[in-house]
Amino acid sequence: MIHTVIKHPLKLVLVLLMSGCASSVGHQEAYSARSKPLPQQQRVLPPANQPIPSNQNYADSVTVLPLTNDYSAQTLTGTYANSFAVHNFIQYMVNKYGFSESYLNGLFSQANRLESVIQLENPLPSYGPAKPRLGSWSRYRSKFLTEAHIKNGVEFWMNNDEAIKKASQLYHVDPEYVVAIIGVETYFGRNIGKTCIFDALTTLAFDTQRRSKFFTTELENFLLMTREEGFEPRQPVGSWAGAMGLGQFMPSSFRRLAVDFNHDGRRDLWHQQDAIGSVAHYFSRSGWRYKGPVAQQTGRSYDASIIDLSTYSGDEYWRIYPNFKVIKSYNNSNKYAMAVHQLAKAIKHQYFAVAYNNRSYPVTQRLNP
Repeated sequence: MIHTVIKHPLKLVLVLLMSGCASSVGHQEAYSARSKPLPQQQRVLPPANQPIPSNQNYADSVTVLPLTNDYSAQTLTGTYANSFAVHNFIQYMVNKYGFSESYLNGLFSQANRLESVIQLENPLPSYGPAKPRLGSWSRYRSKFLTEAHIKNGVEFWMNNDEAIKKASQLYHVDPEYVVAIIGVETYFGRNIGKTCIFDALTTLAFDTQRRSKFFTTELENFLLMTREEGFEPRQPVGSWAGAMGLGQFMPSSFRRLAVDFNHDGRRDLWHQQDAIGSVAHYFSRSGWRYKGPVAQQTGRSYDASIIDLSTYSGDEYWRIYPNFKVIKSYNNSNKYAMAVHQLAKAIKHQYFAVAYNNRSYPVTQRLNP
């Protein structure tokens, strides 16, 4: 989930030093280091290559330790030792947010440049034949509208029934869409990503050009997020572009929209309950209309509210409503929003069928009576 409008650009001198022509993240708030004291604990997440059982929260494998400054260093060394942009970014974080210069020197001395991330951000031009449009929606849909996605979506809903119901009522968001977003983004927490977020954002901010300003802002928010929530900054893992948790929030969206839904004192999008509440809050703040229409199939028309999606048997035409545009605020793609919409409807239908047929069973046993 990546936004495309910058709200708080870096100081002019930093922008000039870190050239880039792309747009940046929206939904950013500046938190003062002086008004937000450093937490006294840190959460050390499990290694990226350590599998997490499907029935276990990622956060259940987190170790809580006393917060220590393990990164202290007088000078910047390592991959970015001679990077003028990194030196200036450190000074910016020190001057604006009161970070310790020695702490950031030590942290960035351990940063790794990820060549795989550079290649993903700047793919080589393709000289082959263009990918055919015919059937593009059919191919996209087949990735998410599967029996496994629907079954696991029902299971996720039933295992988190109380939290989903509470989030729906509190934020006035239809529950099936909260479930579907998590399903499309991370397959209900099974595919959260394995890339070190700090390394990814550092690479994207200082070793790419296309969206360098965007990712510099996200790196700024990531460092603030780790300090505010007590995360050890090299431990969080996620997508190569810096998206995190079951809902794949970028750091700026995390700081503005993530909620501590289980009331344990920390916003943790790797935890199912916090992820559920945060996705619902995101939808609510983006203008979701409870029980409002999302999309309805219709005939061909040149109406601005009609979109067309290509299937193998021809184009489909859909009239879209404001809730469809809310889904697109999460990912600005008609195919993405339609996949979320159709997966939500399929999961809801199956959820109520299973719940009705197994209404005498405990929630955790309904799928396998």
